[in-house]
Amino acid sequence: MTVIRGATTIAEDTPEEIRAAVRELLEQIESRNSLKRDEVVSIVFSSTSDIHSFYPAKAAREAGFESCSLFSAQEPDIDGGLKLCIRAMLFVEKNETPHHVYLRGARVLRKDVAQKFNVAIDGPAGSGKSTIAKLLAHDYNILYLDTGAMYRACALAALRAGIDVSDEAQVCALMRGIALDIVYRDGVQHTLLDGEDVSESIRSPEVSMAASAVSKHVSVRMKMVEKQREIAGKMSCVLDGRDIGTFVLPDADFKFFLTASADVRAKRRADEMAAKGYRVDFEALKREIAARDEQDSTREIAPLKQADDAVLIDTSDMTIEEVLRTIKQKMQEKI
Repeated sequence: MTVIRGATTIAEDTPEEIRAAVRELLEQIESRNSLKRDEVVSIVFSSTSDIHSFYPAKAAREAGFESCSLFSAQEPDIDGGLKLCIRAMLFVEKNETPHHVYLRGARVLRKDVAQKFNVAIDGPAGSGKSTIAKLLAHDYNILYLDTGAMYRACALAALRAGIDVSDEAQVCALMRGIALDIVYRDGVQHTLLDGEDVSESIRSPEVSMAASAVSKHVSVRMKMVEKQREIAGKMSCVLDGRDIGTFVLPDADFKFFLTASADVRAKRRADEMAAKGYRVDFEALKREIAARDEQDSTREIAPLKQADDAVLIDTSDMTIEEVLRTIKQKMQEKI
């Protein structure tokens, strides 16, 4: 059983307003949670004491929710509370992460799920930022934009062309001729290089190291940053990288910097690569991570560093669930 919450407001206490608001709220909840009507077991409504003209439960019945139990209750008066507000709790026969919906004036109750916002997660390789970013985006039902994949695609193009990734002139010339696109299919980002889906090819160790070198070039960074800002300006999303909070989205609503000890990060990366079938030399991997840290931290353009207003989280001794819970708590505190 899953409980989905929602709320909305009405302009005035009339049956017509209540019918329209309840229908809109329930249809939005249905859409965002991919619900079928027969999956809804019951709906409990509560409305503020200034709503008298019509029961939200009756409005739900008229909106087509006929196979579930419907209840309406009135809330007690609360000084300074939101006026003309209708809340709903849907009990559904699904065990999935709920996507709550807050519409109209009720958006002030849950800004984290009701307004467009951006989350910047930065940190060195192996700190867990990509894993956390994906989970956070899924839980909030917003877009996860894998910025690293974009740079990796550029690096893959350079390697395939036999270009020295440290030669900015050659890389710059190459960038003018490639077509790099980001598409989303079934909620998953796919990276296309000249029309080819390279989402898996860009994850090799060779491409990872080349991506760090390629990303130092101004021409590459400006092209990628422009695209990232364009996407973030249109919708709520989570971005992870090394300079999201300091350079790409300096005005992001929420900023976090994840880190972990070198040994922990090397082990995480080794486990990840082994699971994909790569043979791993742990000590060599530690050296590569140290070299990557040095390269990212000392590059001239937007180096790896913690933004002044970012929350620092050391994930060395934390589980994925603990890190995710900490981030959500920090976001809610800011709201």
